[in-house]
Amino acid sequence: MANSLTRHFAQRTKDMKASEVRELLKLLQVPELISFAGGFPNPETFPAELIKSIVCDVLEKDGAQSLQYGITEGYAPLRESVAERMRKKGIDAQKENVLIVSGSQQVIDLTGKVFIDPKDTIVVSAPTYLAALTGWTVMQANFESIPIDDNNMRMDIFEERMKKLVRRPNPPKIVYVLPNFQNPAGVTMPEKNRRKLVDLASDYDFIILEDDPYGELRYVGKDIKPVKSWDDEGRVIYMSTFSKILAPGLRVGWAIAHPDILQKLIITKQSTDVCANVLGQRIAHEYIVQGHIDPQIERIKEIYSRKMEIMLSGMSEFMPDDLRWTRPEGGMFLWVTLPEWMDSAELLKKALKKRVAFVTGSAFFANPKEGNSAMRLNFTHPSDEMITEGLRRLGSVVNQELVSKWDRPSESIERKMEDAVKGSLIGKS
Repeated sequence: MANSLTRHFAQRTKDMKASEVRELLKLLQVPELISFAGGFPNPETFPAELIKSIVCDVLEKDGAQSLQYGITEGYAPLRESVAERMRKKGIDAQKENVLIVSGSQQVIDLTGKVFIDPKDTIVVSAPTYLAALTGWTVMQANFESIPIDDNNMRMDIFEERMKKLVRRPNPPKIVYVLPNFQNPAGVTMPEKNRRKLVDLASDYDFIILEDDPYGELRYVGKDIKPVKSWDDEGRVIYMSTFSKILAPGLRVGWAIAHPDILQKLIITKQSTDVCANVLGQRIAHEYIVQGHIDPQIERIKEIYSRKMEIMLSGMSEFMPDDLRWTRPEGGMFLWVTLPEWMDSAELLKKALKKRVAFVTGSAFFANPKEGNSAMRLNFTHPSDEMITEGLRRLGSVVNQELVSKWDRPSESIERKMEDAVKGSLIGKS
């Protein structure tokens, strides 16, 4: 037997690393662990009985085709249903513009394969979705990171940066954005910035990859049309998923793109997985045409809106004044900024001893030296009671860090620590 097989690995595998979130999810088996780490929908929202009924009906009517291979583009009736829903959102889409994929994560992989050569530049926000970073890192992409504020990507910095980047021999090909309730920060891009981004795509000749998995999950304010709705040159690839509004286990999402781009994505998908889950596609189609999707989305929003408010209330109750956190209008996450000297990786080690988990901020930055004093919290998966208890535990860890840093905690810290202790005693009574 060979002593080592690693010499056979491709050069690109040297940059591969496991997702920090996926590694943390292994800890879910730890007894009494409360996890704010994953981006999981709450199982309470899964319409299991409805799916059971749809599956029985689909198999009875067309079992053979539902269990057979499908075409790469996707189940035609589902593509038409998706296109119709997208038209209601302002996107000029026909069935021919829609590709059904194995979850929207696959679009990230496919666009990388279609557009990115080694050392090509992708522009992302800082922070951004960590699985996009890990996926494109494997393809040996370079990243240009643009800071965010309460309006998502800083468009003033973006435009100034683009003026310099386009002078390079290989200017950026793709700009990746999550305009609605961005993962991880929960911030939303206003309409004027979406319009501006489309204009800049034309001025500086780049493709926009618009990732919109949370767009249906708005709890506060009015919906904003997708970036794609202002695209009149075919420069925007729009992607979304049924994972957050039906069930992630079905692995069904979609992309909308210009025919030239879509054809390349289809060819690339043919060598990746042939087709998306055929039975899952049939379920998603019936879910739409039977009129279940909009009532289900409203039910999900009601549950998640409540959970977000519980988390925001818990943050105010248990966290010291030294911390700052976002107040999302929707989505699944809060982004918490710690004092600059506080290392979230070290904080996580101590939090795990208290049986509570989160994702460290650095996981969401192309530059791993950034984000050390930040963390992402998910509010959709834990129960209401677990959110409150988890924040009590986490708050005690953060407060203890502050106590160890300073000789004496501030009055607000002292008060909240006393309340946390009382909560702990009450919980044990």
